[in-house]
Amino acid sequence: MSSPTVEFHFDFGSPNAYLSHLVLPAIEQRTGVAFRYVPVLLGGVFKATGNVSPAVALQGIKNKREYEGLEIRRFVARHGITTFASNPHFPVNTLQIMRGAVAAKRRECFERYVDEVYRHMWAEPKKMDDPELIRAALAESGLPADELIAGMQDPEVKAELIANTEDAVARGVFGSPSFFVGTELYFGKDRLRDVEEEIEAQKAAG
Repeated sequence: MSSPTVEFHFDFGSPNAYLSHLVLPAIEQRTGVAFRYVPVLLGGVFKATGNVSPAVALQGIKNKREYEGLEIRRFVARHGITTFASNPHFPVNTLQIMRGAVAAKRRECFERYVDEVYRHMWAEPKKMDDPELIRAALAESGLPADELIAGMQDPEVKAELIANTEDAVARGVFGSPSFFVGTELYFGKDRLRDVEEEIEAQKAAG
């Protein structure tokens, strides 16, 4: 059996992407296949596809926002998640921290950066579009704050995030969390069971 390429296209601004991030390690353990994290800018995805955030899409729709909250509570309970809190500053402009994710890859601290920025967004929520708060949060996490913040202004870093976003849209992405198993696209945390089943199917076929 050969393992398929599995990708997680994420933006820190999505609470559902954060919840998926917490569940992915268990899927990796069960399948033996690691997810490749791909930073994309959700605002760019929305602009390119004509999509809008749920905060906008659910405005004025009776009961739907409440149901979305119910689904989050169910997901949290099902997976035993204890580190999730609504961010009172939502929506947060994630441009800088998403560039930071690209910069962190180049400085070989990507996995810790992702864990820590997600913590600062959705476990111990902060206004992670405030430059001083970003710097303080990264320093608190023991990350190279000055280097990462400088990296956020690097033209190559900016270009890579744009390229990631454009490539994701070209492949069918319209929001986050999005997952690819080979060429198969899945959207949303509620498709993780399908993602896992497709991983196993492609392993068996390979």
